[in-house]
Amino acid sequence: MNTAKRIYNVLFISVFATMLGLGVVSPLLPIYAENLGATGIWLGIIFSAFALSRSVFMPIIGRISDRRGRKWIILIGMFTYAVMSLTYIIADSVYSLTVVRFIHGVASAMVVPIAMAYIADFAEKGKEGSRMGNFSISMFLGLGMGPLLGGFLNDAFGMDSVFYAMAAFSALATLLVAASLPEAKRSKFTVPDVEPTPMREIFELPTMRGVLIFSFISALGRGGMMVFIPIFAPLIAISASEVGIVLSVNTFLMALLQVPVGRLTDNGNKVALIVAGSTITAVSLAIIPISGSFWPLLAATSLIGVGGAVQQPAIMALTVDAGRTIGMGTSMGAYNTVFGIGMIIAPLLGGVFMDFVGIDAVFYVAGGISLLGTAIFALMMQKSARESAASRDIPGSG
Repeated sequence: MNTAKRIYNVLFISVFATMLGLGVVSPLLPIYAENLGATGIWLGIIFSAFALSRSVFMPIIGRISDRRGRKWIILIGMFTYAVMSLTYIIADSVYSLTVVRFIHGVASAMVVPIAMAYIADFAEKGKEGSRMGNFSISMFLGLGMGPLLGGFLNDAFGMDSVFYAMAAFSALATLLVAASLPEAKRSKFTVPDVEPTPMREIFELPTMRGVLIFSFISALGRGGMMVFIPIFAPLIAISASEVGIVLSVNTFLMALLQVPVGRLTDNGNKVALIVAGSTITAVSLAIIPISGSFWPLLAATSLIGVGGAVQQPAIMALTVDAGRTIGMGTSMGAYNTVFGIGMIIAPLLGGVFMDFVGIDAVFYVAGGISLLGTAIFALMMQKSARESAASRDIPGSG
């Protein structure tokens, strides 16, 4: 087995195991937090703490990985992931749970973005969409299977068993990386000796600027879905196990569509795919409040999964392409940081609307923000295309 294939297989299995561990708690953590006395705003703070630490540390860790290597960072992150999974059990207040989530976010910053940079190092020119789309299956399958497993464990063995499972999956991933993952080396598809670009200069690249702004607004729009659907569902008589199905089907659809959409991305219009996928997601978010039972809610969240699957490979392909210029760890870190900032604000914003307006408003506002982000991205990329065309037409340019 060649080095690239070995790296891909090890990271696929490891990221799947890590995300499976994270997924088992996703439908239960809001309920767990409410049992500790969390209001809507505190729910937002608890979930935002995870995204906050990711956003702070991802650009730093990404740059370090470009300079010092990737394996040791992933290894430390996965080990910390496993240890922190056990500390949820001893969290006895919203304050301690917030601290646990913050540290868990630091560990997350050392795993998924660096694994994505690892894979991107070996992505062939013109095949970025399919390569990153295929790898994304590991994340979506883990997150998709997690809620089903978490619901079963909770019903059969109690809430603590869910956190033990999360720790076990992360520990297995740590052992696999330690034993089987070689250190990353620059491949023939990367630019030799790329010096990581300062964060302030990343926004000077028109394509990357569009990706980052879109990613921020997109996360701001849909970042509260996993937090507030478990709170919304009981209001329309949906059980905890049905919530697990709703969240899992959404993510499974994203996983199943990654391969065909990735291939389409390599040969199609990436901007058009992003706009189409984001529009589907925005409309689906806005119709969640009018779903009065399990099946309409399942249909709405399934469409969100379809929309996410359509846009994700194209976003990642643009990010990989930029990474060849600015450094893969830097580009992945920048993308995940900006996305994470949106994920920080989204639960807080949703918590405010939940406490002062009502939970329906959370989804109406999310849909509106997502539509706004789609329009802004389309206009930015259209302007960038016009400027590039004009530059090529100027004698002596290019």
